[in-house]
Amino acid sequence: IKPTSIVSYNHLGNNDGYNLSSPQQFRSKEISKSNVVDDMVASNRLLYQEDEKPDHCVVIKYIPYVGDSKRAMDEYTSEIFMGGHNTIVMHNTCEDSLLAAPLIIDLVVLCELAERIRIMDHTHKTPKYEKMHVVLSLLSYLTKAPIVPPNTPVVNALFKQRDCIINIMRACVGLPPDNHMLLEHKLKTAGSCQRLLATPPTQPTTPGIDQTPPSFAKTDL
Repeated sequence: IKPTSIVSYNHLGNNDGYNLSSPQQFRSKEISKSNVVDDMVASNRLLYQEDEKPDHCVVIKYIPYVGDSKRAMDEYTSEIFMGGHNTIVMHNTCEDSLLAAPLIIDLVVLCELAERIRIMDHTHKTPKYEKMHVVLSLLSYLTKAPIVPPNTPVVNALFKQRDCIINIMRACVGLPPDNHMLLEHKLKTAGSCQRLLATPPTQPTTPGIDQTPPSFAKTDL
């Protein structure tokens, strides 16, 4: 499936809609929405040639009467097998401010938490704990246009941004990052490892001897 045309139309009557009726303000919003498409193209070079990208159009109109009740219509057209085409059309009516308010709360909570995290890079000659960069790219999941420290990658893919937060939280409590490979469940012996681990030892324990069963599920890559 190769997206070839993306058209997004919105109208709303709140203060956000009023501000976006200004050409300069709208241009900023248009650029932030376009960055997501650019990231998709850059990560799919098998689908897109060097100078190729989908047609993309963003329209935002100020309609005072509808107030905070935003209307959003999006159309995605893609090329499919044997030159066919597929079009997905979505319509959404939502209370714009009520959707945004929880994001602001999450931003505050994550900022406060990140301020308390210290990270040590063991590859340095003199490793020491240091704070996260003041440009907190961890928050990309909650923003339209991620800002990152200079010379670091910009990630616009939504699920990658979410996984970043989850895996940092896992690291804070001593858990490994999620990789979703589950290699121990892809082997011929899949399922037998857990049964062996669940079976209690039959021999009596001997003082001074480690009776811990081997970790069959451990994956050394």
